[in-house]
Amino acid sequence: MREAGELLKRYWGYTSFRPLQKEIIQSVLEGNDTLAVMATGGGKSLCYQLPALCLGGLTIVISPLIALMKNQVDDLNHRGIPAAAWNSSLEYSERKRIDDCIKAGSLRLLFISPERCARSQFPGSVISSRVRLIAIDEAHCISAWGHDFRPEYRQLRNLRKTFPGVPVIALTATATPEVRHDIIQQLGLSPAREFVGGFNRPNLHYEVTAKKDHLIFLQNYLGLHRNEAGIIYCASRNDSEETASWLRKRGFLTAAYHAGLPPQIRKSTQDAFLRNEVQIICATVAFGMGIDKPDVRFVIHSTLPRSLDAYYQETGRAGRDNKPGECILLYNRGDRARLSRLIGLNTINASQTRIALKKLEAMAEFCETTACRRKFLLGYFGEALPSDNCASCDICKHPLDEQDQTATAQLIASCIQALPARFGIGLISDVLHGSGGAKIRKYDLDKSPSYGKGKKISRDQYRLWIRELVRQGFLSQTGGRYPVISITGKGDDLLAGRARVTFSNPDWQTTGMNETKGTQTIA
Repeated sequence: MREAGELLKRYWGYTSFRPLQKEIIQSVLEGNDTLAVMATGGGKSLCYQLPALCLGGLTIVISPLIALMKNQVDDLNHRGIPAAAWNSSLEYSERKRIDDCIKAGSLRLLFISPERCARSQFPGSVISSRVRLIAIDEAHCISAWGHDFRPEYRQLRNLRKTFPGVPVIALTATATPEVRHDIIQQLGLSPAREFVGGFNRPNLHYEVTAKKDHLIFLQNYLGLHRNEAGIIYCASRNDSEETASWLRKRGFLTAAYHAGLPPQIRKSTQDAFLRNEVQIICATVAFGMGIDKPDVRFVIHSTLPRSLDAYYQETGRAGRDNKPGECILLYNRGDRARLSRLIGLNTINASQTRIALKKLEAMAEFCETTACRRKFLLGYFGEALPSDNCASCDICKHPLDEQDQTATAQLIASCIQALPARFGIGLISDVLHGSGGAKIRKYDLDKSPSYGKGKKISRDQYRLWIRELVRQGFLSQTGGRYPVISITGKGDDLLAGRARVTFSNPDWQTTGMNETKGTQTIA
């Protein structure tokens, strides 16, 4: 690692590594297949760029976006490291130049899209060159359990046949334990060394607030943060343009960004944001990947993200300089209903629909939890937070008022106890509300003594309360794809009158569907 340390100082100007970088780089230099999960801003790119210099020969980097490739290539060339990107936008002369550099052995890193790898559309000289390392960035895209599944990533396993014996490093910022296992299996990483950095970003403050008159909220918030850079994520292309225009008319330096804009407009907008000529970007999810702007002070979601994976990645663009950053989510249950419909329309098959809906449900649970949001978020990624109070989310900083809801909790527990079998949260809520769905009739649940006893309460409210009873230990939720609810020993005490239950009432519960739009979420 002495050579690696010298190269780190010579080309990047650093005298020490960030957490896990040294261990990951050493694993790669030893020839191991490696999976690296590091938070946004944690220095993932160095984990293959530095080994590329140490190993010599050629390193192939699979990257999903042309803009992301260009940013990295420009930065590497600026540092004196020969790198190039191979994509459809190249002129013949540039393709020939790159091909000649590969033949001469003077190129160290070649960036290429997963689509071209899947079709083996490499420069002709690559196959015969000394390929020493294959790096797969945004590796979560290979997993059907990931939040941004791309079928072409599945075919990257064929690289092992094209370049036998060449080690592979897969990198991502967001991967649950399930996704990490899938990445290793799909890429055939064997034996794989796995490095998972901490997901906790202590400098970020998480807050969920009711989505009421969200444009006025944005105007008021930005008025208090006029000299700060930030990103506002919007539901659709039209929404991003309308929001940017509305804020511009009120004196804010804003610009819209989405995939429907011409490439030159997207590039100029991105560059203006990096140069602080534009302070606020109103964008769809198309914006952010590879944007190296350390001083983003806030990320606001004006609509519900589809998953906690996406939410974590997008909020991770705030506070990359380790100074405080605010992550605010405007929540309305109507957005969840809209996204559920879109998932049903746009997913490829029933299996993908189930996965996407499960992720959306976890996202909604994060918004509706009455416990520490950071603890919930870290738990989703398999990481424990030692304390129940992070002191840096809205729940922990401003605890909600608790109300005695023992009678409601006993009604829920009595319903579960009386059911003929164990069922999930949705069906239990339907019984209490008195819904008449097919499963109610199939299992004769309309004959249950608890059927319709709480029909004045919405099914969504019952779902929330059941989850809260699970969190407090009165109920347990077990099972994989179709989890079911059962009563715990603590729940028996509740039914016997030996325990009391309190629930809080978050302000978003008072919001209706009035802000739900029929717009499609398009990048």
